Amino acid sequence: MGAGTTTGISPVHHTLRTVFGFESFRPNQEMIVSAILNKRDVFAVMPTGGGKSLCYQLPALLLQGTTIIISPLISLMKDQVDAARANGIAAAFMNSSLGQREITDLYRELKSNRLKILYIAPERFAMPQFLETLKGIPLALFAIDEAHCISEWGHDFRPDYLGLSAIPTLFPGVPVAAFTATATQKVQQDIINTIGLRTPRVVRASFNRPNLFYQVEAKSGVEEQLLAFLKDHEKEAGIIYRTTRDSVDATAAFLASRGIRALAYHAGLPPEARERNQEAFNRDEVSVIVATIAFGMGIDKSNVRFVVHADLPRNIEGYYQETGRAGRDGEPAHCLLYFSRGDIPKIRYFIDQVQDDAERAIVMEKLNQTVRFASHNVCRRKQLLAFFGEAYPEENCRACDICTGLVRQTDISTDARIIMSAMARTNERFGINHVIDVVMGADTKRVRELGHDQIKTFGAGRHRDKMHWRFIVDELLAQELIRQDGDRYPVLKLTPKGATLLTGQEQISGIKREEAKTKGRRKQVGDLGSSDRALFERLRIVRKKFAEEQEVPPFVIFSDRTLHEMCRHFPTTESDMRQITGVGDVKLERYGREFIEAIRAYKEGPAHGGDEG
Repeated sequence: MGAGTTTGISPVHHTLRTVFGFESFRPNQEMIVSAILNKRDVFAVMPTGGGKSLCYQLPALLLQGTTIIISPLISLMKDQVDAARANGIAAAFMNSSLGQREITDLYRELKSNRLKILYIAPERFAMPQFLETLKGIPLALFAIDEAHCISEWGHDFRPDYLGLSAIPTLFPGVPVAAFTATATQKVQQDIINTIGLRTPRVVRASFNRPNLFYQVEAKSGVEEQLLAFLKDHEKEAGIIYRTTRDSVDATAAFLASRGIRALAYHAGLPPEARERNQEAFNRDEVSVIVATIAFGMGIDKSNVRFVVHADLPRNIEGYYQETGRAGRDGEPAHCLLYFSRGDIPKIRYFIDQVQDDAERAIVMEKLNQTVRFASHNVCRRKQLLAFFGEAYPEENCRACDICTGLVRQTDISTDARIIMSAMARTNERFGINHVIDVVMGADTKRVRELGHDQIKTFGAGRHRDKMHWRFIVDELLAQELIRQDGDRYPVLKLTPKGATLLTGQEQISGIKREEAKTKGRRKQVGDLGSSDRALFERLRIVRKKFAEEQEVPPFVIFSDRTLHEMCRHFPTTESDMRQITGVGDVKLERYGREFIEAIRAYKEGPAHGGDEG
């Protein structure tokens, strides 16, 4: 049918078009698929949203035998199997959520070679009956998802994964492909060695996610800030991360009380409540999930339009992975971090509980990296990519608050020296709030008792408000002219560079940032006009009807990206619809007619105002 029957088209591209609905591969996909088809081991670092699942699902259809995919979370397996079946692929999962009769039926399907893809948890691979069954059937490929879980250097090490190192020995003729979204060079080599990959084709895709907009905003009254942000993101799905279970519950309750469809997710909830809330989010029954970092690894939802960190993340690796849950469909998405230095002592408290000195130093440095990311006025994308050893070649990424904000250099020399002088005259023994109190001439009991109302700098900055002086302190910290010393109650200290500048004449500059032009950015990268937005809402209703009938999340039917493309091109025939990204033969047959009818009705309706739109 269609392009698939064109003379001379390769089986790989024919399958890509007719099954998955894509005209071309994303970067690195074809290289990985080719290596697997040539029975070569693969190690691939691909960012979330890079099209990882196609890299093993497409070869699974072309190779003889069953592909075994090892994945850590039950919910993720179900979503991926639903998505594969929606494309007409014979796929299933085998895990603890199934009853014995269902397991028995699956063994029967395996032995009769009726499954092209089987998802399992790592624990299943260690079971003798399962291994014996695998030895008796033709196997095409082993694909190990979330492969960083096998490395003790990875951020989410799982002992169950270590048993997978037996695969190359037990199945010497079957290729092994290991995938992860985040791995430093050290973790990469550890994964390759631990699994025992045989001269693998190594692919390190770019960590750049060009559709993600990164923003950091000073945190002050975070619940009201969240309300203002969500007002600009009505009807969009998003995740809000908080550090503690209590803050998750409080934020979810606050948002719900203000009419926002929000639910909580954390490890303290009963398993059935977690599953119910996650399913409601997956199926677009609620817009917002407020969660600890326990939420996300099992999420395959492609239409997450924003991820907000309402508290400071503990490390860049985790932050990158969590923000990566936004915009998996390639459409624009917003990643916002509310930053307050007041969050640092809370995290340091937990770091102090780490017994091993070397481990504690590593965790502390990871926190410092996150603070530098949030406080330095350097392109967010450039900083993130540098963490993974990747240089961003452009001067302006046009997709972060630094690069698109109204940024202006301002001379802060006088005010910077007022702060540093107040620190020096109080013997560098006090924290941010006390130093600012001294500078502003605050008439507090503590200032009087310490005699700090008598020093020369007392009240030197009473002409400016507290937010201004906080900006000055943050700039001095970011430029490493001053530093914070101590864990639970950190005090401000001058660095050697700061001490020199305090007594010198050099100019000290700071960057004042106004509100970033995020709305303009979103419109540039494919946001819809008002009339097209009306069509998009109609198509969402059609999509939701199919999703409810089949009991799958809406994004399994079609992604937001596919709906947006329909809104731009108005396909009103099967031939037109076949040209839309993500519409393969099976989906065209199952869903095409109703989407075409909805588009025709919209074009012919009086509200649309014409045939061409």
